[in-house]
Amino acid sequence: MNREDSWNLLCEWTESDSLRKHMLAVEAAMRAYARKFGEDEEKWGITGLLHDMDYEKHPSPAEHPMTGVRELERRGYPEDVIEAIKGHADYLDVPRETPMAKTLYAVDELSGFIIACALVRPQGLEGLKAKSVRKKMKQKSFAANVSREDIERGTEELGVDLNEHINFVAAALQERAGTLGFES
Repeated sequence: MNREDSWNLLCEWTESDSLRKHMLAVEAAMRAYARKFGEDEEKWGITGLLHDMDYEKHPSPAEHPMTGVRELERRGYPEDVIEAIKGHADYLDVPRETPMAKTLYAVDELSGFIIACALVRPQGLEGLKAKSVRKKMKQKSFAANVSREDIERGTEELGVDLNEHINFVAAALQERAGTLGFES
């Protein structure tokens, strides 16, 4: 399991630039939390990178993320990576027991929401803070497909303050702004 092979796998399964950028954003947040928690940054990053690899072609709950999970199992990815990816889909009822699984769930929807917030700001990710993000969270029509409940549940399961979590993830994404399509 290495980053280059995992990126190539993602690219085989996903053509959409926006979905690739979402997975890159989740990877960035996972790597930042791995550093913070003293965990394996490469493993956590790859977990974030591959969590939605099958979503473009298999978006239904009957197929996602299990189609991708079967491919990862076939390729010998570690069980904790597979369990974390399963755990990000509430409808599978897979308990999020490890810090990696809890973190993936906590950063998935939030990363997407932060990117949506940045896209409507002239300065993009630069200087984006929790206050602005929380204000947008109250607007039900803004990024309506992002589950605010999942963001709140993930934050609670991770055991962090929502404002601190938003600021931490926004800072992690800012570090990768160029990769995510923002001018740095």
